[in-house]
Amino acid sequence: MSDNPPPEWVPSSSPSPSNASPMPLADNEGAGSGATSPNLPLTMSASVVLADLPRDASAALATAGAFKADKVVVRFKPVGSAPSLAQDVCKISATRRFEEVVRYLRKKLRCKETDSVFLYVNSAFAPSLDEVVGNLHQVSL
Repeated sequence: MSDNPPPEWVPSSSPSPSNASPMPLADNEGAGSGATSPNLPLTMSASVVLADLPRDASAALATAGAFKADKVVVRFKPVGSAPSLAQDVCKISATRRFEEVVRYLRKKLRCKETDSVFLYVNSAFAPSLDEVVGNLHQVSL
């Protein structure tokens, strides 16, 4: 018998899995440190933002789609030769689509099906008909 160690114990110059750098551990494979998240350096502005985030994902999802107000005030302002309305302000549910605003205005103006009606938000852009009114209200604020 020789005094040489078994072949897997002989040091070699080529990297082997045992000599390679250790693989990062998964989150649940901690070495008993008890830390649930790594201690990462954060900037002051990032830490302020992260302090205000909801802790629970379901709570974040519940508040993500909610609008600040249930109803949105819509003010109609005629441009050019367009007729004005007797009542130029109305309220509409924030969850309604923009096509319902167009339909309401067409009904109030007694337009024919062939007449063109152009509506702009803040005299800046014409949204698509399937846009939600609450989203347009948030953009215009």
